[in-house]
Amino acid sequence: MASQSAPLVDLSAVYVTGPVAAADWLVAAPVVWCILVGAVLVMLRKNTRVQPLIAIPALGVLVLMTLALVWHVIANGTVTMTMGRWLPPFGISFTVDLLGAFFAATASCVALAAGIYGRTDVDDSGRRYGFYPFLVLIMAGILGAFMTGDIFNLYVWFEVLLISSFGLLVLGSERAQLDGGVKYAFLNLIATTLFLVATGYLYGLFGTLNMADIAVKASELRGTAPLMTLVTLYLLAFAMKAAAFPVNFWLPASYHTPRLVVSALFAGLLTKVGIYALLRILGMLFPFEREALSLVIAIVAALTMILGVVGALAQNDIRRALGFLVISGIGVMMAGLALGSPAGLAGAIFYAAHSMVVMTALYFAVGIGARLGGGFELTRAGGLYARSGLIAALTLVLFLSVAGLPPFSGLWPKIMLVKASLDVGAWWLAGAILVTGLLTTITVGRIWVLAYWRPAPGEAGEAAAATPLPVGATVALAGLVALSVAAGVWPEPVMALAQDAARGLLDPSAYVQSVFPAEASQ
Repeated sequence: MASQSAPLVDLSAVYVTGPVAAADWLVAAPVVWCILVGAVLVMLRKNTRVQPLIAIPALGVLVLMTLALVWHVIANGTVTMTMGRWLPPFGISFTVDLLGAFFAATASCVALAAGIYGRTDVDDSGRRYGFYPFLVLIMAGILGAFMTGDIFNLYVWFEVLLISSFGLLVLGSERAQLDGGVKYAFLNLIATTLFLVATGYLYGLFGTLNMADIAVKASELRGTAPLMTLVTLYLLAFAMKAAAFPVNFWLPASYHTPRLVVSALFAGLLTKVGIYALLRILGMLFPFEREALSLVIAIVAALTMILGVVGALAQNDIRRALGFLVISGIGVMMAGLALGSPAGLAGAIFYAAHSMVVMTALYFAVGIGARLGGGFELTRAGGLYARSGLIAALTLVLFLSVAGLPPFSGLWPKIMLVKASLDVGAWWLAGAILVTGLLTTITVGRIWVLAYWRPAPGEAGEAAAATPLPVGATVALAGLVALSVAAGVWPEPVMALAQDAARGLLDPSAYVQSVFPAEASQ
């Protein structure tokens, strides 16, 4: 009688044989949802009336998904889903901790507001060129970057958002858009190449691309020249993507060229993905090397925030001024990375979430103001306060928030960062943050006086008198302002989330345990 043959290979150690938990599906759902909705919208790209009717509710569902994910991570800790049932580090995983979930939920709220604002800002031609499909697909790339537990797949998700951002940037194919698109693409492709080279080098050093696996193995090469070279490559690549000094000239040269809603989305989200990658790789995977480079990062942060706000102060075009303010904010976040303490990282995380909301809303406000007041040039603007007290009031709240004045959301992360700087004796970095706040106040005050307070020039005033207030755009703006005010008046929940996320970066044991539960229990 023939005996039953035994399996040739035992896969129990590398393959999931049990059912997939509901919490695992919750991890993948936001990205899968964006891809599915994006595919539907591509097929409906010629139906310009139906596109927003599908995209906006779908983005609302995305907000609910990411909020549910935040709630789940708060209640149960870091959660991991394996792709294709192959266990890490052999298979690809999505690993979501509090940092990734918090950023994903904030980004989803911004995307929903952009979808609503786009109904006013994007005409039928822009919809046929793919505004809504690109909007949803860029969210797939952003959320994938926030959730992946694999560095090569971080690169893949960067490519997804980069391709979608190219489509949004040249929407309409006007000459200024194409010119800005070339500048945007050139530096970002260099950064992407550096990212890919660094990732290949990393695989050669560690033999793995799984972040949790690298966090465990990094101590073996701590302080060595190859690892310092690797970290320097990652720092340069993500500094380019985040628009840090001195590789930031592409941002003010390109962010003022596309449609207003695209500029708003880019200002709120794209540079923050670069900051997220810096926090994840330098803050969690290679903290020793980050500490060795802390002075360099701090100097870059100070120059980025100071030169950014000085550039904003010199602009006559409001959109270009906002582009320089985005750069200045990147410097503030990098200051927290340079400090590397729990308080410093928490301040950077809080400020990143604040900047996602406030910078997007500022572009919205400026776009509505341009409709009411005749353009973006300060020399021709004026009288917006008289034209719409509501828009003027909402814009003033945003100006005060971006300047870091009480009681709005920009105040608290700056207080956290200044205190963290003084705690480690980095008084000059604290001074740079305070000087940046002062110059930002002067910048937004100048814009307020010239565009809102002074009387409108004759032609602009006549044009504004016949321009109705766009309802959908105003609703999107008011929603983001409400988030900023809530975070300013009641900062404790956001502060607690940021502090817990920072502790998770500095002590990745929970992250590692989520990916390798069997090893963590031994």
